[in-house]
Amino acid sequence: MASSSQAISETHFSRSADGDSPVQHRLAFHGPTSMAISWNTYEAVQTPTIRYGFSKDALIFSARSKVSTTYPTSRTWNNHVIVEGLLPNTRYYYKVKSSSDGSDKSKGQDQVYSFKTPRLKGDRTPYTAALVVDMGVMGSDGLSTTVGKGAANPLKPGETNTIQRLIAEKDSYEFVVHPGDLAYSDYWLKEVVQGYLPGNISAGPELYEKLNEEFYDQLQPVTSEKPYMVGPGNHEANCDNGGYKNYTESICPMGQTNFTGYINRFNMPSAVSGGQGNFWYSFDYGMTHYVIFDTETDLGLGLVGPDELGGGANDNEGPFGATMNAQRDWLIKDLRSVNRKLTPWVVAAGHRPWYISAAAKNLCQPCQQSIEPILIEYGVDVVLHGHVHAYERTAPIRNGTVDPNELNNPSSPWYIINGAAGHYDGLDSLATPRANFSRASIDTLYGFSRLIFHNETHLTQEFVSSATGQVMDSATLYKKRK
Repeated sequence: MASSSQAISETHFSRSADGDSPVQHRLAFHGPTSMAISWNTYEAVQTPTIRYGFSKDALIFSARSKVSTTYPTSRTWNNHVIVEGLLPNTRYYYKVKSSSDGSDKSKGQDQVYSFKTPRLKGDRTPYTAALVVDMGVMGSDGLSTTVGKGAANPLKPGETNTIQRLIAEKDSYEFVVHPGDLAYSDYWLKEVVQGYLPGNISAGPELYEKLNEEFYDQLQPVTSEKPYMVGPGNHEANCDNGGYKNYTESICPMGQTNFTGYINRFNMPSAVSGGQGNFWYSFDYGMTHYVIFDTETDLGLGLVGPDELGGGANDNEGPFGATMNAQRDWLIKDLRSVNRKLTPWVVAAGHRPWYISAAAKNLCQPCQQSIEPILIEYGVDVVLHGHVHAYERTAPIRNGTVDPNELNNPSSPWYIINGAAGHYDGLDSLATPRANFSRASIDTLYGFSRLIFHNETHLTQEFVSSATGQVMDSATLYKKRK
């Protein structure tokens, strides 16, 4: 057993907080003048409340809701409040008041955090966003100096991991985009079977939730202050890595199937963008329009999403749209409505790639059939993916053909695949030789991406090493605007 692993015990399962003390704060943009604030408690909350203001010493405003939800096997309640009527591009300070009886007297709620509201659509001020994909628990229950059997690239002793680097570098970006594979709480089974964590299958429900809580505790210094815009990946689908150990309901009980935890934990801006839950939605930030799409379900055209195939009886992963083509119809309508004079840049993010130097099994051809023609038709500039645990930057490409202009005013989308954030199974090795569309790739370093929007014509993407903070790859896209 790995020396970095700890025994599963009552202490191992202990709560990180008691009762109505707020933990795991998470922010999300919810329109140009609103912010969704979410957090967890170990008791139901009667009236989740946020106190906020322009100074941490004068939290003179309040917002509240009745949204405190849980699900079978969860050890916590997810509380959500939308703070509305905010000024754009403004720093606000806030703290949670989540007492179970609706009062302000609950303990552990004196911590004041801050957030900055989004820039108005059309604002040309330069800014930077961060991209991470495929990031799980760090430390003794996840990625450490030991990785799963057959996996590669354990952390070196004392090496800075991606969550630590995001915390250290959080002044260098304004929000985080994480399109899929969050926490890897479903890896509890693989880690037990491989002997990394002691225990047995009967401990699954508790282990799954414990790993989930641990991840969001670790990420709290980022998500309490930076909007955390997420999308679904395959590791949100159920509790056993999609059938690692012959999926059965006895392994994954109700509450840990069909994206249940993911649905309850987040509050993405689908209601204000016409999308669907936390699965597909859009938002604007300054000179950029972002669309998050779902590669796991609801592909439309009669195509079956990867997770709609199901891991076994009662898995039933989606669909979530009311009609077969719900996501496609929304994506077309959303992109068609973009005013490129206000938001010249359009960025799309979905979990599974269809262009990467990897085995065919890692390419989502149904996703490509459904989504790529829409991205091409409406002139999407950049497409962000993960799923494969490595980094690759492609040339702009459409229908398998490299754009002859490369990064000098191409008419095709530019693909950034960065699934190198890190989890228990380390990194994947990319194919050698690389695909003809590959322009840079790294499969031996953990890291995240920074997207730097200089103005309406120039955008730089950087791959940042988690270990050192050094920029290991950088390229700039130029688009001539009318």
